[in-house]
Amino acid sequence: MNIMDFNVKKLAAEAGTFLSRAVQFTEEKLGQAEKTEFDAHLENLLSKAECTKHWTEKIMRQTEVLLQPNPNARIEEFVYEKLDRKAPSRMNNPELLGQYMVDSGNEFGPGTAYGNALIKSGETQKRIGTADRELIQTAAINFLTPLRNFIEGDYKTITKERKLLQNKRLDLDAAKTRLKKAKAAEARAASEQEVRIAQSEFDRQAEITRLLLEGISSTHAHHLRCLNDFVEAQMTYYAQCYQYMLDLQKQLGSFPSTVFANHNQSSTTCVPSSSSTTPSASVTASLSSVSNSAASSTFVELKSSSGSRKARVLYDYDAANSSELSLLADEVITVYSIPGMDSDWLMGERGNQKGKVPITYLELLN
Repeated sequence: MNIMDFNVKKLAAEAGTFLSRAVQFTEEKLGQAEKTEFDAHLENLLSKAECTKHWTEKIMRQTEVLLQPNPNARIEEFVYEKLDRKAPSRMNNPELLGQYMVDSGNEFGPGTAYGNALIKSGETQKRIGTADRELIQTAAINFLTPLRNFIEGDYKTITKERKLLQNKRLDLDAAKTRLKKAKAAEARAASEQEVRIAQSEFDRQAEITRLLLEGISSTHAHHLRCLNDFVEAQMTYYAQCYQYMLDLQKQLGSFPSTVFANHNQSSTTCVPSSSSTTPSASVTASLSSVSNSAASSTFVELKSSSGSRKARVLYDYDAANSSELSLLADEVITVYSIPGMDSDWLMGERGNQKGKVPITYLELLN
């Protein structure tokens, strides 16, 4: 027998087996043939594996969305991963926002209150962007990769062995069907031998599949450890972000309170929500302490006297109404007090212009 004859016979045997399975499967669906059922333990293991695969895929996909909300970026990362190439480095959203804030702050002037605040906020956003990158990297290694390895590795092996088990089950039931139809003693003897062989192969494949499926419990234990790592990474990330924002809040709270007061006065046409107009207790405390420290004895003396003094402007100030005087940082103006004026304000003069100015924007000169 040459190789070609051997291959032809092999293909013919495979075709006969495929046809036999197809006939058996069709007759089972039509209720014309009996079906060997898996034992309850194996059925439970199969159900547990299917459930694990279903929810692992959902959790994995949603975690990817959480870490990278941009679908185009996810597709790009997927393509580069399949090509085994490193994706080009790009700014994430917090880093991009931070860069815009820093650039605008420098444009407005680092010496101005708003420009300085933008620069500080931008630097904080960049730090949050760095923390975001660290979270994504840690989550990818410690959480997403193990989940993906299960779907693309362990579960594929389970699926392959489960398909083999199904085929062995069809072979066994087809052999049993032929045994029932056999009439002659010689045919029955051959069919009985075929059933014994098919039963042996089915039992062996069922045992292999069962052992693989029992490994799902170990998979759950491994995924639990990975979940703990993911939660710890999130905890670190949010703690870092909270600390960054707390530090930023303290820095912004050091600006004069009249910056915020002026903003509220000049935006009376808007209808902001109560949450956006009510400062937190810590911000209020910071602003109050700054205001109190600014009202130094020199200002008290000036307000109690009838004279005037020269003062240097610390920050830009936009007048909220016609009774106030707009200021530019570093300019020198003349200031004095008039009876009945609020303790946080003085009268300022620049040439033939005059109006109320906030004392927290001023540094009296000798």
